Amino acid sequence: MLDTILFDVGGVILSNAWDSAERAHAAAHFSLDADFESRHAPLARDLERGRLTLDQYLAQAVFDRPRDFSPADFRAFMESCSVAKPGSLAVLARLAANRKLRLAILNNEGLDLNAYRIAKFDLRRYFSAFCSSCYLDARKPDQLIYQRALGILQADPAQCLFTDDREENLVPARALGLRAIRFQTADQLESDLTNLGLL
Repeated sequence: MLDTILFDVGGVILSNAWDSAERAHAAAHFSLDADFESRHAPLARDLERGRLTLDQYLAQAVFDRPRDFSPADFRAFMESCSVAKPGSLAVLARLAANRKLRLAILNNEGLDLNAYRIAKFDLRRYFSAFCSSCYLDARKPDQLIYQRALGILQADPAQCLFTDDREENLVPARALGLRAIRFQTADQLESDLTNLGLL
């Protein structure tokens, strides 16, 4: 019997925080040079594993040279990229009302943006645990993050469901014995959860 549901955040509950589309938008907005992505790439893993703060990342990826905008300007732009998926939040509200279900986050995110998004969208009202890459020093699709999340939650994989918008992140979950749903739309998620008897 399923008693724990793990959710990705970016692309499922909220927009992505700092993925390729957001970086391209920032590069255009701030007229960043063409090698911005090449500076981002070697920093991304440490950023998402909590080994770099956002300020440290920005110092190397953006402010490696004088700019006509400030780190605060750039950070505010990054934060403005995050928007909610109202349909998904409505599904979450229904799930959270079921006291027999435990809801937790399993996402890849840097420390600063993760904390901002949790507070901005009041995600604590839905979730009892935040198994984020920046806290667990591991990232999806590495199997280690799933194992650490299960250990923290003391959860039986056979009683867990994981939903993510990326198939490559569902593969390790299935390999560990979790049920998995690939998120496409809030209506599809609601239908899948209803078919499992969770709504």
